[in-house]
Amino acid sequence: MRARLTTLIVATLLMTPAVVCATEQVADLPEHTIMRATGPIVIDGRIDEPSWGAAAAVGDFVFPWWEAGDKEQTEARLLWDDANLYISFVADDRHISAVHTDRDAPVSQDDCVEIFIMPDTSHIRHYYNFEVNVLGTILDRFQLSEPTGAYTSKLSTATQIDGTLNDDTDEDTGFVTEIAIPFDSFVDTAPNVPPKPGDIWRLNLYRIGGKVNAQYSQWSNTGTPQPRYHVPERFGIVHFSADSVAVKMATPTAD
Repeated sequence: MRARLTTLIVATLLMTPAVVCATEQVADLPEHTIMRATGPIVIDGRIDEPSWGAAAAVGDFVFPWWEAGDKEQTEARLLWDDANLYISFVADDRHISAVHTDRDAPVSQDDCVEIFIMPDTSHIRHYYNFEVNVLGTILDRFQLSEPTGAYTSKLSTATQIDGTLNDDTDEDTGFVTEIAIPFDSFVDTAPNVPPKPGDIWRLNLYRIGGKVNAQYSQWSNTGTPQPRYHVPERFGIVHFSADSVAVKMATPTAD
């Protein structure tokens, strides 16, 4: 895999008159500092580890293409350790639906969340997209040039649904998606694997889909007139911190 991607990258650079640099910070792009996890993270969709409770949310998702219906909000958090990048999504959703179960199926037609990641900010067109529906079905791609490049990651994920799936006669509460992406998934493009404290990556977080009230929302506004997620120049900015999240220790009780 590494040899193939390296060959493709070289070929693309030879055919491209100029490589677009994404390191310049744009004033209206959101930024977030990713803290290290304190203790192990178990991917079970419960996000009940102390590290998740201590991690700050990235901020509200925006709805640039909203026309009607409820703006159902999504709360996302990021953590890291030497092995993985962790992402959690807590999504409000009154009508949860999904049908796709095959790897790389069009999960964006279901209720799903997505994360697009650019480890090397000097090459704006080299990025990965990971999409997970509420059934835990994964679609992953490596974007090097058009068309989309085939790619299979070692991503692990788990979901929890608070409601009834594919039943529009009642109202649901929402769903949780928990994801771990091994850093060796990015070995062909990332400057450092794992990242070094202080490293800067670009990424964006998205929510889409569902049969009822299929809103498009995102962390960093892609700024397009119609719904479009593949806009790497509008990815937000994340900083990897050397510090761990400040987990509150339980106060011991006297016997």
